[in-house]
Amino acid sequence: MQPIQRIALSPGTLALILCVLVVCLWTFWGVAEMFHEGWYAPFEWLFYLLPAGTSLALTLIALTWPRAGGWMLIGAGVVFYAWALFSTAARVGLNLWTAMSWLPVSGLLAVVGVIFLRAARGSDPLFDADSRWWRRHLRYLIAIGAPLLVGLGTAAGPAMRVARRVDDGNYGARLIQGNGVTLIWAPAGPGWQRDITWNEIALYGLPPVGFDGKALGRDGRCTPTVSDGCASAADMQQFNVCRYLSDDGLRLETTVQGYWRMPSTDDVVRSLVTQGEHAGCAWTGRTGRQPCATPPDKETPLWNPGSPIIYLWTAGEAGPSEAYDVTYNGAVRAMPKFTALGSQGYRCVRTP
Repeated sequence: MQPIQRIALSPGTLALILCVLVVCLWTFWGVAEMFHEGWYAPFEWLFYLLPAGTSLALTLIALTWPRAGGWMLIGAGVVFYAWALFSTAARVGLNLWTAMSWLPVSGLLAVVGVIFLRAARGSDPLFDADSRWWRRHLRYLIAIGAPLLVGLGTAAGPAMRVARRVDDGNYGARLIQGNGVTLIWAPAGPGWQRDITWNEIALYGLPPVGFDGKALGRDGRCTPTVSDGCASAADMQQFNVCRYLSDDGLRLETTVQGYWRMPSTDDVVRSLVTQGEHAGCAWTGRTGRQPCATPPDKETPLWNPGSPIIYLWTAGEAGPSEAYDVTYNGAVRAMPKFTALGSQGYRCVRTP
């Protein structure tokens, strides 16, 4: 009984538990994001498994060579935490809550590294050589088996949903009607783009016509700390890019054409689809998941399942510095108007 108590309280065992917790958290996040955001091109989804894979590799190194692994964990934790704070500050600004939210999965690595160094200084029961195979390899089985079970459990539901997605291969102009809307959605091209800010969409027609220099609003004054330069709802109505889209939706002109417009938040929510039919969603006027008759998915005719786009900007303004976008699964978000993500885009509409 005594050896079991020593193992349970040893620094090595504590470090193992914390490492497994970090790897499991990254596995849960990675698998969930893999199906939510990364399932659009062969092997693109592997990118979302890199944090879990890296954490697992560091864990296995530390379980084999605790001193070297401890220093590697400390270095990885500090570097990753600094990168996370820097990238977050650059995109949406930084506050205490955001800084603290990264600690469980990044800063914790450094703490675990220190514990491994402590375990390496003495004879830690976790690293005792034992004649029984299972006892010698138990730490490896736990480090690999726990996140594997988490990953399989997280993937089960999304995998079945993705396998049932409808993709008819038609990414031209599409008519979507029912559920209170009848709209033609622009074909692939300048009326259906990604990686662009709400400011650029709303200020496209503001002289000089085009997107250049408008990502941060008027005179570059739309930032995480300043909002007086952000595009407004009036700008969106007067200058939005869809007004300059040609009749066939394949060209952007230098003068107003007036065939197309940016969809409202209600337009996008009511047009969400599942299995080729309306999902019966309705815009409540609030952010978060919207009520739907059936869960919507990333399917034609509204979405291209093979495209990175999973969020569509709308003409709706959430405030001086934020605007609404809609996720394929029926969620509405209020996002900074200077945000430009590879998974975020817009699609113009017109009435038949």
